[in-house]
Order: sequence, then C-alpha cells, then structure tokens
Amino acid sequence: MLKSIITPFHAKYYANELVLQKSSNDDSRLSSSLFNSSLTINPHQIDAALFAFKSPLSKGVLLADEVGLGKTIEAGLVLCQLWSERKRHLLIICPAALRKQWSLELLEKFNLPSVILESKTYNEFIKSNKANPFNQDKIVICSYQYAAKMYQDVAAINWATVVIDEAHKLRNSYRESNKLGQAIKLGTKNCKKILLTATPLQNSLIELYGLSTVIDDYIFGDLKSFRQDYINEDNTDDLKYRLSGFCKRTLRKDVTEYINYTERFPIVKEFSASDVEQQLYEELSAFLQKEKSYAIPVSQKQLTTLVIRKVMASSISAVTQTLQTILERLLKLQDGLPAEDLNISEMLDEDALETLEEESEDLEDEDKENRDNKTDEIDREELELEISQL
Repeated sequence: MLKSIITPFHAKYYANELVLQKSSNDDSRLSSSLFNSSLTINPHQIDAALFAFKSPLSKGVLLADEVGLGKTIEAGLVLCQLWSERKRHLLIICPAALRKQWSLELLEKFNLPSVILESKTYNEFIKSNKANPFNQDKIVICSYQYAAKMYQDVAAINWATVVIDEAHKLRNSYRESNKLGQAIKLGTKNCKKILLTATPLQNSLIELYGLSTVIDDYIFGDLKSFRQDYINEDNTDDLKYRLSGFCKRTLRKDVTEYINYTERFPIVKEFSASDVEQQLYEELSAFLQKEKSYAIPVSQKQLTTLVIRKVMASSISAVTQTLQTILERLLKLQDGLPAEDLNISEMLDEDALETLEEESEDLEDEDKENRDNKTDEIDREELELEISQL
C-alpha cells in the first residue's frame, strides 16, 4: 500500500489555501488582504472592493469615487486578494506619469511586487530569452500608449484582472477612429477589468456608453439604442438602474462621518508674460495661422499646430527644439531633398502624447481632407521667407 506523500505541514498549507478561497459575494473574501496591507482602510473602500468581486459572471466594474477617496486603495485591495489566491497575471494600465507611483504604492501599502514595462525593460526581457515580457510573476504596470502598441502581447496573457486608471481617457474607445482605445480593448477583450476614474461623465452621456464598452460591448446594446433610450428620451431611473450593475460612485459628502477633510481656500495669482515672451507668442501664432506653409506638412496641419501650442505652454527651450525640427524640414525642401512628415512623438513626452490622443480625434479628419487637397509645387520665394522667419 502506498504511503501518503502529504505531510502534516502540507496538510496545513493546503488547508490555508482553501481558507483563502472565498465565494465572490462573501464579505470575508477580503479578510486576508486586510491583514496583509499596511494602511488604514475606510469602509467605502472595502465596500468598493467587494463590489468588484460581487459577481463571478461580471466582465468588470467602474469605480468612480470622487477625487481623494482612494480609488487606488480600492483597486489595491482587489489585487492583494487575488495575489493571496495565487493569481499572478495582473495588469495595471495607467498614464505614463503614474507608473512609478503605482509601483511604489503597491510595494509600500500592500507589499506587492511589480514591474514597469516600457520599451527599454521590454527589450531587456527579450534579450534574456523571455518569449513574452508581459508574462511575469509580478504585477505588470504599463502606460496607455505602450499597452496599445503591444496589444498583441497583452492579449496573449490570460489576465486575472486588468486595472485601468484614469479610465475616462477611454471614453471614446467605441469609435473606430480611436486607435488607442480600440487597441487596448483588443488586448484586454476577454479579461475582467476594473476601471478607475473620478470623472466618468464630463460632457455627454455618450461618455458613459463609451466606458461601458471597455468592460462589455453589449451592456447597453449598440450606440443607436443608447441614444434612443437615454438621450432622446428621459429614462433617468432606468439608466441609474443599469449603471448600478457595474458602476459604483462615492462622494465626499458620503464619508464625512469618518473622514475629516481640511477646508481649502483657493489663492489666485496673476501671471503676466514678459515683453519678449509676449512677442514670441504673437509671432509664432501668426506663423501658425498662415493659410499656406511649407514648415508644417499639409497632412499634419491641425495636429502639429495643436502640438506646438502645447509646447509653447511648456518652456522656451522646448519651443526652440520644436522650431529647430521644423527648420530642418524647410532646409531639406530648399536643397530639393524629400522632407518627411514631422515626428509628433519626438515633440512631446509619453504622458502628453496620451492627452493629445484624446484631443486630436476630430483633427485627424481635417488633416485627411487637407492631405487629399495638397499640391507638390513649391514657391521658392515663400520657402525662403519662412526660413528667414524661423
């Protein structure tokens, strides 16, 4: 007769693993996470984390607490619990500027390991013979831009949960023209998702529809049905009921019983540009408003103008670098060499590019129309004038 290979130690270990396995609607499911975390957790945060677990059939939730109520903590509780259940395929998609903050908070508050994936670290993993760098034994953190760029690698992993921070950036993801949103949806199509945003609704109810499609394309049916039911007709109560199934929002006024907020007093300080700064702004604005210009490719007219105006709000050195890039293009045209389109990604950092992605959708159609109407004839005198102006 074969002897049992399970020792008393193994028996206790497996018993503990079984204790950690709770049903999705069991309030005690978060118990291990609460013990493992090193921070003070508020009732509404526990409630939100339980909401994320409430239905095993749910494809995801939208946690839309007001600013400052700890949505990161809520998502962290969920990740901590999944980690304690030995589920290692966890992904966080966030703005580039928040990647290190996420990594630090996971380590300090929940003792969870993470790795930030970007081009540099991705290539390092490839060199170390890792087939898919997104396949990690740590929580993976990456930016919106990188998740969209590497959507095929993202889709190859069976993620237990994908957390999307500042999810309002995907409010237009239902549009086919929204390349970033469409790519992220493809990469996370069959995964459970937790969307975090303090502003689920900014300008139109359509934004709620857009966010819902990130979780499930069929929560509200198609766009035409949503417009008819909730925009053309006043079905507010029904909309609230439908939202309650996947969206949870807590306001500051709801938590004053146990959170004392410091009263804030806004201080307004006026800023006046110097004469030199004002002159630069006016001359550059006049340059950008020229109907015909060789400095900016016709196919990028609207988008590049938007980028340059953003750079103008940054620093003189940033403006100088951008103008130098444009000047190099003009000098190539002067020498009769082919001048490629401007590389927008070199003018802005990754986080600014994400913001630009949202704002530029309508401009792409205008640039496409301009591209169709472009001509190849060059007026040498006009070209020389533009070079002298720069």
